[in-house]
Amino acid sequence: MTTAVQQMIEKYKCKNTIEYKNALKEVIQEVALCGLSRGGFFKKAAFYGGTALRIFYGLDRFSEDMDFSLLLKDESFQIDIYFSYLREELLANGFELTVERKEKSKETNIQSAFIKGGTLTHLLRIIPTDERILGVSSSDLIKIKFEIDTDPPPGATYETKYALLPSPYAVQMYNESSLFAGKIHAVLCRSWKNRVKGRDFYDYLWYLSRGSKVNLFHLKNRLAQTGKWQSEDELTMQKLKQLLYERFESVDFESAKQDVIPFIANSSKLTLWGKDFFHSVTDSQLK
Repeated sequence: MTTAVQQMIEKYKCKNTIEYKNALKEVIQEVALCGLSRGGFFKKAAFYGGTALRIFYGLDRFSEDMDFSLLLKDESFQIDIYFSYLREELLANGFELTVERKEKSKETNIQSAFIKGGTLTHLLRIIPTDERILGVSSSDLIKIKFEIDTDPPPGATYETKYALLPSPYAVQMYNESSLFAGKIHAVLCRSWKNRVKGRDFYDYLWYLSRGSKVNLFHLKNRLAQTGKWQSEDELTMQKLKQLLYERFESVDFESAKQDVIPFIANSSKLTLWGKDFFHSVTDSQLK
């Protein structure tokens, strides 16, 4: 581990192995961003999603995956050309990890890849101790998925964010209103392994608590691309609220809570979750 990585790990003030594992994954995500930046990736793409919120906006939940979108549709784009930059940056910071592309089982506009390696190997470097005390199997893996949308819906707007560790780098990402549009699209449309992804609803409340505005034009294009909206129709705030109210009626919020709990420190934040709660806060807070 480099001094920079040790410094990044220390800011988490980890108390147990689970917290160390999550911190390790997040640090690797930031090292990966640095490598992608060095390779010129952000001239073509933008960062968005839960991990973007966690790293650059302080979202208070752990996020596993990294989501990116090309700035313009490019059917010839190949994520593989950036693997060497990722490997180089990871190795320079003491991470013996592999980067490999996930082969698609069906034709989609999403390209996926994984950063993988032995969890135990890296934890032992952070916590000098006997592996039997760690409670981590030698077969446990670090596995971070990153995905790139090669056919992005139009209308997103962007901003540049900067970070200093592991070394100074710049990231192009969706601005807050476009990020919120993407999250509302996920709330309305995404299921995860045939069940609701509660993390989307957690993030939705986080945006509401900030008074975030919605990029309605970008959201309309996202909905139209997935067949949930007629592209020639105007998407107003009132129509959006109606879509959300209808969605809340169909959600199993107890299942949604169970999805979120492993990713947050304080599960009491979920106590009020239910359709009446989400309906009320949407009515009063979504502007």
